[in-house]
Amino acid sequence: MTGAIVAVIVVVAVIVTLLIAVPIAYKTAIAKKEERDAQTIGTAEEKARNIIDEALKAAESKKREALLEVKEESLKKKNELDKETKERRAELQKYEKRVLSKEEAVDKKEEAVDKKAEMLEKREAECTARITSIQKKENEVDQLHEKGVQELERISGLTSEQAKEQLLKSVEDDVKFDVAKLYKELETRAKEDADKKAKEYVVNAIQKCAVDHVSEATISVVQLPNDEMKGRIIGREGRNIRTLETLTGVDLIIDDTPEAVVLSAFDPIRREVARIALEKLILDGRIHPARIEEMVEKAQREVESNIREEGEAAAMDVGVHGIHTELIRLLGRMKFRSSYGQNVLKHSIEVAQLAGLLAGEVGVDVRTAKRAGLLHDIGKSIDHEVEGSHIQIGVDLCKKYKESPIVINAVAAHHGDVEPESLIACIVQAADAISAARPGARRETLETYTNRLKQLEDITNSFKGVEKSFAIQAGREVRVMVLPEYISDADMVLLAKDISKQIEAELDYPGQIKVNVIRESRVVDYAK
Repeated sequence: MTGAIVAVIVVVAVIVTLLIAVPIAYKTAIAKKEERDAQTIGTAEEKARNIIDEALKAAESKKREALLEVKEESLKKKNELDKETKERRAELQKYEKRVLSKEEAVDKKEEAVDKKAEMLEKREAECTARITSIQKKENEVDQLHEKGVQELERISGLTSEQAKEQLLKSVEDDVKFDVAKLYKELETRAKEDADKKAKEYVVNAIQKCAVDHVSEATISVVQLPNDEMKGRIIGREGRNIRTLETLTGVDLIIDDTPEAVVLSAFDPIRREVARIALEKLILDGRIHPARIEEMVEKAQREVESNIREEGEAAAMDVGVHGIHTELIRLLGRMKFRSSYGQNVLKHSIEVAQLAGLLAGEVGVDVRTAKRAGLLHDIGKSIDHEVEGSHIQIGVDLCKKYKESPIVINAVAAHHGDVEPESLIACIVQAADAISAARPGARRETLETYTNRLKQLEDITNSFKGVEKSFAIQAGREVRVMVLPEYISDADMVLLAKDISKQIEAELDYPGQIKVNVIRESRVVDYAK
């Protein structure tokens, strides 16, 4: 019990001690804190005063700097204004001087204008007086002219209208003679220049073009090693020859000609197939229907390959590229086609080369001219198989295989059936005529030649005032004799021109025809 009381007393004592000590310690801590706070506040106030002083000093220095900058800027602006003011004053002075000088010039001009106005007034008065006097004189002249006309009519016995008609007629005759003379001189001069240039171009083109020419026929001759081969070609009861003729469409002529067989056919390609097949059979030695059929097929393939190679070679020789393969094949077929004895492919190559040379001389597209020249007779490759003229067939083929309009027109116009639309078409016409008309190029029948001469004389005889005409120089010249009482010297020029135009319109001929008009006046008298 005593121990518990003692414990309680101890606890109470401790509590009391705590109650007394804690407030005292709290007050002590508060006092120390206040003292530290007071010291801190004093230090902060001192720092704040220092910062404020420094800020005031910096502001003062900034203020001074700003004032200095403002003063400097104001001085600079003032100087610039002074300079600009001086410049403006100088310009104003210049303008003032110019205005003064212009005013002086205007014053001088006004004085000159006033003087001119006075002079014009004087001249106007003089002109008015002169006009009045001229009008009086004109009236007098008109009266005198009327009297003179009446006197002339009375003396000549003609009215003014009749005299005018006679004067116009005489003037018309004089003018007609002068026009004909001038026309003849100009035509002669133009012909001389044109002939000289044309001959130069044509001669140069022909000299540069060298193409071999051969004559084609409707037969081919195959040489045999011996006459015994004829019997083998005929075969038992003629079965070999019949097979060969049936497969190729060619007639085999086996006659007494030693060591030779003649192949006859209008189609040159079939004739070539038969020739190649027969030569292969002769070399092989085995001649029977089955072998003949095999050799004919090989020959057909070989000819077709040869046709394509010839077409490509022709295009390459001429220098024309990009032609459709079918047109190339048709070009190759023309190797086996002839016209008037002239090989058509060689003729086309020659026309292409001549057209290219002429195009180079006159300054047009050489490639297009060569292309048109090479294709101008392309219709002849199939004209035996397709209806229509070779010109229309050629035009259709060129349109089908997308040739240019210039080439199509050149093909259509190379015989004058349509109007040429370009200079290249005219060049192809000329090149075609050169190739066809040169000596030895073509064979012309006597009947065609005589008909052309007769037509030439009939055309010239149809003109009024023509007495007679003669076709000479193998149809290259026609001499026209006129009646002198109907045709004057001036009319001869116009007559020759009209005859030439009608010949060009109605007659087909190679080269050119010279029209020579002759007027002869004879006076006969007798000495007694």
